[in-house]
Amino acid sequence: MQTVLIYGDSNTHGTKPLQRPGQSERFSPAHRWPAVMAAQLGPDVRVIDEGLPGRTTVHDDPIEGGARNGLSVLPAILPSHAPIDLLVIMLGTNDLKSRFSVTSWEIARSVERLVLAARAELPGLAVLIVAPVPVREVGGLKEVYVGAERRQEGLNAHLAQIAKAQGCGFVDAGSYIEVSDIDGVHWDAEDHVSFAAIMAEKVADQLGAEA
Repeated sequence: MQTVLIYGDSNTHGTKPLQRPGQSERFSPAHRWPAVMAAQLGPDVRVIDEGLPGRTTVHDDPIEGGARNGLSVLPAILPSHAPIDLLVIMLGTNDLKSRFSVTSWEIARSVERLVLAARAELPGLAVLIVAPVPVREVGGLKEVYVGAERRQEGLNAHLAQIAKAQGCGFVDAGSYIEVSDIDGVHWDAEDHVSFAAIMAEKVADQLGAEA
């Protein structure tokens, strides 16, 4: 059996679009892309869903608190699930919150740091980087993401460059789905399902290449 660990935020967790900050509603497994993808990959692939709402790449959150710094907890998560055949990283959306004030280039470099940290724990680990779906400053989370549309410009290209430099696979999620009009950040149920089909193909290809 091959093991895939998905390291992400609320869109990996399956958080529903929010009417306002502070809400916490989650889709059923039938409408969370990691679970749907797992069903499509079949019983020979074990998919571990490590999605935490609010998770950043490398930043402590001064407002929401919690263990949301992805770099800090990764060294504990990886060995707890080892051996791992593929690490999927889809982070960067929460870095776009105005409180962090970072550029798209800095977000991409932060993802690269996660890749390096993961391989320091598990040498030779195969990694698939997923560029998050671009956010929009609308709806219930508009005030949380003030200026995010401008700051995210170029993020996909930067992440693609990082993936190439580090020998990682790459998927641009925004080429396949869009964020919900309700909050400009999270996905509707049908987008989870359609993205799962895309990712099942990409992950299967990556696992085949690593076999």
